This record gives sequence, structure tokens and C-alpha cells, in this order.
Amino acid sequence: MMTRAELPSDPPLEQARIVLLSHNPIAEAIESIATTAGREVTVIAQDGGGEGVSALARLGLRDGDAVVLCDHDAADAPQVLRDALASPASYVAMMASRRRAEGLLEELQNEGAPGLEKLHVPAGLNTGGKAPGEIALSVVAEVVACAYGRDGGPMGRR
Repeated sequence: MMTRAELPSDPPLEQARIVLLSHNPIAEAIESIATTAGREVTVIAQDGGGEGVSALARLGLRDGDAVVLCDHDAADAPQVLRDALASPASYVAMMASRRRAEGLLEELQNEGAPGLEKLHVPAGLNTGGKAPGEIALSVVAEVVACAYGRDGGPMGRR
């Protein structure tokens, strides 16, 4: 058995941001967990009337950034999603049911949206969590796994 000092480690990730659209309990929990994990988090609370779209554009998304839409019903969500997919951001996700996710993916494929390979919908790992904190934990875990090129499965699996 390896001791903590012997565990292999990855080099520190460049300062990638997690950008959240909408302010709600899940976004608050993601912000808390991601900040604890050492990630910079930006919450775009204005999610209607083009304000979310403008705020995203002002941030200047870059490689390594993660964009998570925490409310698929937010007025700006469709355009923010498309803009994030077309940006250099490495991870783009949206909270949605599996049924809604299938419909969204089909719609985006039909319109030829770029960046679909980085789309994660529904957002998060399949942990079975229901509460905002549990959902947030699965999302942050998926962001971290993707950032390191991992699948987010159990560490004991080889």
C-alpha cells in the first residue's frame, strides 16, 4: 500500500476558472466546493435580457475554463451555452434532466453547433445525489476529472 507521500500526483493545473450562469442553491454549493478545491469561481447572476451573454463575453473564456449553466430555464441559457461551446473553454455543462439533455443535444447537432465534444449534459458525475450540495459535488468532481483527462471513476479501478 502506498503512503500519502508516495501517491503519484499531477502537476498543478493552470489557473482555470469555473464560470457559473445563474445564482441559485446549486451555484452557491458549486462555488463553495470549487473554491475549497482551489478553483477560481465567477458567478454570473444576471441571466436574462442579454446580460448573461454580455457578462460571459467580458470574461474572455480561455482554455481550461469550465462553464456550468446552473439553470437551463434562465433566459440567456441557450445563447450562453452556444457561446461557451464556440469559445476556448474546455468544459461546458448544463443542469438538465436526461430527457431534456437528449433533446438539447439533438438540437445542437442539427444546427451544427461547434464544440459539442466538450459538452456535458446533464452536468456532473452519476453519484445519485439529489440535494444541491450533492449535485454540486458531482459537478466539481467532473470538472476536476476532465481537467486532468480522467473519467472520474473509482481510484481502485485500473
